[in-house]
Order: sequence, then structure tokens, then C-alpha cells
Amino acid sequence: MVHMSVVVPCFDESEVIDAFHTALVDALEPTGVTFEVCYVDDGSGDRTVDRLRDLAAADGRVRYTSFSRNFGKESALLAGMRMSRGGVVVLMDADLQHPPDLLPRMLELHRHGYDQVIAQRTRTGEGAVRTALSRAYYRLVRRFMDVEVIDGAGDFRLLSRRAVDALLSLPESNRFSKGLFSWIGFDTVSFTYENVERAAGRSKWGGRRLLNYGIDGLLSFNSRPLRLAIHTGLWLFLSALVYALWIVANAVLNGVDTPGYATLITAIVALSGIQLATLGVIGEYVGRIYHEAKRRPHYVVRETDRSAAVRHDDIRLEAAGRARPKP
Repeated sequence: MVHMSVVVPCFDESEVIDAFHTALVDALEPTGVTFEVCYVDDGSGDRTVDRLRDLAAADGRVRYTSFSRNFGKESALLAGMRMSRGGVVVLMDADLQHPPDLLPRMLELHRHGYDQVIAQRTRTGEGAVRTALSRAYYRLVRRFMDVEVIDGAGDFRLLSRRAVDALLSLPESNRFSKGLFSWIGFDTVSFTYENVERAAGRSKWGGRRLLNYGIDGLLSFNSRPLRLAIHTGLWLFLSALVYALWIVANAVLNGVDTPGYATLITAIVALSGIQLATLGVIGEYVGRIYHEAKRRPHYVVRETDRSAAVRHDDIRLEAAGRARPKP
């Protein structure tokens, strides 16, 4: 029986995948645990899938799945968790920013009864602007989201089998894993480690992608933006009512002409901007409902090591047959 599964989503990681696998094996073999490595190629445009084929051929503990195109990291994590068979599952990246030598510590904390063990990175080495924006975002998230998302706590974590089963039972298409990890609950512990630079290649998370990911997080676990739109509309209505009464009273008492062009243009521009922003918020929620209603699969698999999967299934069935008492 496999004790531990390591799920590794990959996107254009051919330059570093061999070094990562070597470091992973070197970190896990001294622990004595039986493990498998579940690689998920997220539609890479380089030779990542070729390297995974070679690893699967050379190491029987390696399994892989390759998507037909790039479906995103959330889908890759989901596919990896579905592939996993271990009693504990570790999620980590292939770029060595998630150090494999932390895995023994995570296993030790899991043995103390924790269902989630989070490796929380510091922001050492990041730019000042990115650090400030990240901290501001997490403050905003903690204020508005219905679940707690911790700054620096990403996908690098160990999950018990019951935590993984809980995640797999959630059917939504628009998945925000950081929120889902917190939503399922269970006993959780975290520790910090120094931020590590990529071993090779460039980060796939540019400013625009990070912004969209942040918006997804804000909208995935609360309806407060809609409530904020209602509050804003009520506040503007009351402000406009007070302002109109003030103009009428001023005109009646002092005979002052009501303000004209400048006030009108300012009000129109302000209200139009607020209306467009509110429509955008509503549109985001409607779009999510639309995607959920279509019930499309999270990803399409182009290739997988089916022979390895069948071999493992046969071993499991054979063992079950030997254990079955004779009539």
C-alpha cells in the first residue's frame, strides 16, 4: 500500500523536472515511507511530457497525466488528487520553490494528528511593490471572505486522505484552492520557511494573471460585493436626496440659482462609473452561474500512463484475492 502521494502540477517545466525529481527522491527515501509521484502536465508547450514519460519508464513510483491543453493549475491539482492513492497527499510545485527537504518535517507533524500541514513561505527577496500589494490583498481578503486565507500559505501542503476526499467531493467548476483548503476545515498546523527562487525558467504568474486570480478569490467565497453594491446605491440615493433638499431650501430662502453644468456632469460621470462597476460585479457572479450550469469537465486528458495504472490495479486485486477466505 502506498503511504504517501506527491502531486506535482507542471507547465513548461522541462528544464527543471529532472532536478526536482532527484531532489524529491533524495528527500523521501531516507524516511522509509512508500510513496508515489503523480505528475500532471497542464498542456505544456515544451518537452515536459517527454520528460515525464522517461521518468515513468525509469521509476515505477512515477505516474503522470497530460492534458489536451492548458486548463490551469486548479484543474491540474484536482487531477493529481484524483490520481493519488496514498494515505497522505502532498501538493507542491516542480520549480523547486517548494523545497522537497521540508517533506520529512511535514510528515512528522502529520503523525501528531494534523490533517493539513501548511508550509508557509516568507516574502524574502520579493520586490517592495509586489510585497506591499500582496499584503494589502490578503488584508482585504480577510475582511471580505467567509474563509480565512493566510498570507504566504499557498498550495505547498500535506493533506490527510479524509481531507483530500472532502476536497474531491466539492463539485464546483470555479475552484479557488486556497479558499477550499480553509473551507473544509480539519486540524491544521503551519510553519514558515525562507522564500526560494526558481531553479530554472520564468514564473508563469504575471501581474495580469495574479490580478485575475485575486478577483477569483474575492468572488468565490462570499457575496459581499453584491451587498456592497446595494449599500453604495442606498448611500448615493440618500446623498442625492440630501443635496436636492439643500438646493431647494437654499433657493427658497436666499433666492440662489441652482448649480448647473459642472454639478450635472460630475454627478453623471460618478453615477455612471458606479453603475458600470456594479454591473461588472453582477456579471462576474452571473458568469460563474453560467459556467456551473454547463457542467463541463474540469479538464480533458490527452495522455496518461494507463499501463502503470492497470498494473497497480491488478496488484491490488491480486492481493485482495489472496486475502479472501476460501469457501
